[in-house]
Amino acid sequence: MSAGRTDEGRRGPPPIVWPVKGIVLAGGSGTRLHPLTRSVSKQLLPVYDKPMIYYPVSVLMLAGIRDILVITTPHDRPQFEQLLGDGSQWGLQLSYAVQPSPDGLAQAFLIGADVGFLAEGDGAALVLGDNIFFGHGIGGTLGEAADEVVRSGGCTLFGYRVSDPERYGVAVLDAEGALVDIEEKPAEPRSDLAVTGLYFYDGDVVELARTLVPSPRGELEITDLNRAYLERGRARLVDLGRGTAWLDTGTQDALLEAAHFVQVLQHRQGITIACLEEVAMRRGFISPADALRIGEEMGKSNYAQYLRRTAQQFLDDSAAVTT
Repeated sequence: MSAGRTDEGRRGPPPIVWPVKGIVLAGGSGTRLHPLTRSVSKQLLPVYDKPMIYYPVSVLMLAGIRDILVITTPHDRPQFEQLLGDGSQWGLQLSYAVQPSPDGLAQAFLIGADVGFLAEGDGAALVLGDNIFFGHGIGGTLGEAADEVVRSGGCTLFGYRVSDPERYGVAVLDAEGALVDIEEKPAEPRSDLAVTGLYFYDGDVVELARTLVPSPRGELEITDLNRAYLERGRARLVDLGRGTAWLDTGTQDALLEAAHFVQVLQHRQGITIACLEEVAMRRGFISPADALRIGEEMGKSNYAQYLRRTAQQFLDDSAAVTT
């Protein structure tokens, strides 16, 4: 079966659910995409055949996270709630909060605490709502990184080699590959390893976020939070490597390139990236019968047809094993 070639379609027992919560940061005004985002959130725009926010939600699900907070703007919150609901259709528990103004990525943890989503001592994974991750074995990589945070504490960052590191936060490693510094958009980068928009933190994250001072641009910077962990010797970095794709869809060109990437990959391999029902089914969050029912209710879209085929194949294979 073609779907078996992706990590999302990998068979076998689902991983243990990570005892840490997830946050998708889907706020901001999306000014780089105006006029596209004058009346709709950037994270609700389509990336080929599904809303952008499906991609970061699928990343958290692949890590075994089921309790997820979506942070967006007051204006866009109703649209996210209409699209995603309470998450029960995917075996998730989704809740929502608003970021009235874009005051920095690290503010997500303060918002999570203020609305009661994050209690004292809760660890959290943060993924940016315009980031796409795909690659063979990505679920295993995320699971291992999450387990390391649970076992050892601290934070885990994910690096990706880019041709224009001056546009990103850049990780600097020593000769042994240990993280020694993080530079924010350096004019002369000391490495080509960009820090991506996915971060895993232990239960100290809210406490450390509360100590941050706004930067000159008035924001609570995620780089400052990461440096706080690094200064305590509690930050590590996982290089995602050449077999993984990381896409930031924050500009018109990047949005188009991401759509082309998804289209080509899905057509060539016969898969659907970030099919939330498939991820939920293969992670054991919902049953194959549930996934099939959802696919039947969706109608005739290519997404729905793929989901029905995948769920039915899973049911047929499971029946063959038991006979």
